[in-house]
Amino acid sequence: MICNDKIRTMIAQFFRGDDFSARMDIVKEGDTFKAGRHELTFVMAPMVHWPEVMMTYDLTDKILFSADAFGTFGALNGKLFADECDFMAEFLDEARRYYTNIVGKYGMQVQAVLKKAAALEIAYVCPLHGFVWRRNLGDFIDKYQKWSTYTPEEQGVMIAYASVYGNTENAAEILSSELRERGIQTAMYDVSMIAASDIVAAAFKYSHLVFASTTYNAGIFVTMEALLADLTAHNLQNRTVAFLENGSWAPTSGNLMKAMFAKCKNITFLEDTVTIKSALAPEQHQAIRALAEKIAATFPKPETAPETAALLIDNNALFKLSYGLFVLSAKDGGKDNGCIINTAIQVTDSPKRISVTVNKNNLTHDMIHASGLLNLSVLSTDATFATIEKYGFVSGREVQKFAENAPRTQSGVAYVTDGVCAVLSAKVIAETDCGTHTTFLAEVTEAHVLSDAPAMTYAYYFEHVKPKPTFSDTPKTGYICKICGYVYEGETLPPDFICPLCKHGAEDFEKIKG
Repeated sequence: MICNDKIRTMIAQFFRGDDFSARMDIVKEGDTFKAGRHELTFVMAPMVHWPEVMMTYDLTDKILFSADAFGTFGALNGKLFADECDFMAEFLDEARRYYTNIVGKYGMQVQAVLKKAAALEIAYVCPLHGFVWRRNLGDFIDKYQKWSTYTPEEQGVMIAYASVYGNTENAAEILSSELRERGIQTAMYDVSMIAASDIVAAAFKYSHLVFASTTYNAGIFVTMEALLADLTAHNLQNRTVAFLENGSWAPTSGNLMKAMFAKCKNITFLEDTVTIKSALAPEQHQAIRALAEKIAATFPKPETAPETAALLIDNNALFKLSYGLFVLSAKDGGKDNGCIINTAIQVTDSPKRISVTVNKNNLTHDMIHASGLLNLSVLSTDATFATIEKYGFVSGREVQKFAENAPRTQSGVAYVTDGVCAVLSAKVIAETDCGTHTTFLAEVTEAHVLSDAPAMTYAYYFEHVKPKPTFSDTPKTGYICKICGYVYEGETLPPDFICPLCKHGAEDFEKIKG
């Protein structure tokens, strides 16, 4: 039985009278354990969600056994892997409910675990509950970043109401309609009918919260009071909150609800609680509209386009062009090399010709120029970030990217198979100097389909494969590369700066917003 000291203590508490100490192997953070060909190491994850929790990482197969992290409620219905379903459409709500109700309170501890996980090369994540993750984990980690920092996923208003005779509900419905008229998304929850776990999850999702409650025994209606106690116990933060109260002779629930929320951090309260006595009076519709206006005023305003005279070229417009992602490989003498490119297209069908454009700083560029031969491995949506790192973020001048037994086309040039849907082999027939890059026009000599998976687009890479930026305890001053995530620290980015990882220039950096 492999465990840590806290687990040993808890086992003794659960199994009174039984002594398992002789069968225990006590480990701590960073220890390793050999199990046949597998070498395991251990990552402590206290309060995610019990104090004794530790994750196990298989150094051999790059598998993270993540305990309660990255789990979800819900039956798998015959599926094992998260990519075998539309997880974000079918299971995200249950994953959010799972996270917020189990570890929602422990955002700081979850952040610590995410930082530890970021240092590991992960091929699979195996949680205790829910699907196994083998690709697109970056999407889910992005959700964990938001949830654990109490950052709203969406700009919208969650309205939770407690109503006895329907009048408080009616006022909440009118408020929702007014907000919808202003283009604001709303979600309504009857706290007497809907499980508190669903409402807690919704509160983590939306940026604005409205609580409407009747007064009951000079206090808050019981189901609303229980919900607010649950929410505040989960350490909810960074929200804009408004209240609506009802009471036939002494409405007091508004101030009492606000007092419960006062213990939460970074809460912006909208003043002027709407007060109803029994039922909404016709003249009070204006108060509802005024509250809707105040809520709408706190939403971020859409950015206006710059005037043409002030800015003729918006670099972001160029990112709207569609690209694929490829491993461009070459061979010169006895050395193989490859790099990531995003500019390869078919030029003609008869004869079959392609063009590829590559940065002159890349070793692959020089090898193609010298040999006149190239292979193009078309990355698919099955490709992992590890492939991007291997061929895109390290130089072939420093490491050997291909094994000696790598598969090769008839030209003798190596190519990639993992996460690749097709490979093209070509012979260069012309070169065009494009300044920082060279465009090679080449005639296809060989082509093979390797899988049915869709080709990866640049947009897909950014949305699903590229790791999302992690949150730091100490905000950095500097600029981040929009291509690979490299961070340049400093007040001013030199105009001629070149990213040391992806070789893109200063125009592809943006200032870090702290």
